[in-house]
Amino acid sequence: MAVYELDGQAPELPSSGNYFVAETAVVIGRVRLREAASVWFGAVLRGDNEWIEVGEGSNVQDNCTCHTDLGFPLVIGTGCTIGHNVILHGCTIEDGALVGMGSVVMNGVRIGRGSIVGAGSVITEGKQFPENSLIIGAPARVIKTLDPAQVAAMGGPAKFYAANGPRFRKGLRKLG
Repeated sequence: MAVYELDGQAPELPSSGNYFVAETAVVIGRVRLREAASVWFGAVLRGDNEWIEVGEGSNVQDNCTCHTDLGFPLVIGTGCTIGHNVILHGCTIEDGALVGMGSVVMNGVRIGRGSIVGAGSVITEGKQFPENSLIIGAPARVIKTLDPAQVAAMGGPAKFYAANGPRFRKGLRKLG
């Protein structure tokens, strides 16, 4: 794994060792991973301006870019799934939310607890979305409010990735 200190700021990783950062992921500077968080292949978390926090049991999947601007930290809550190729920039993703593959979420955005951002959505600066929202489009908008069963079903991917981290830590072997 490529974990770097920048200007005296080192990433904060759980002392328990209960996290996963893939070998080809890059974690730089002001990045804080909580217990059972995972950062997958090709993802870049560049904490050179403000803090980036990945909450307990959350996953940042392959080829994601996570970055900040001054005054815009990036916070990913507990039990979140950030799908493949997502760009998160200086935003807040509240607990239990899922951001679908290829989405772009800009500075100052807040995605409410238990919400789904549909694949390929583009969320422009400063937008605020309530909890349990289905958010889709470019520019994205709320399509509907999710019912409790739909919100509960979203926990599956986060649980899968939380379990997959230890599997990869233990069983992944480079063959060349």
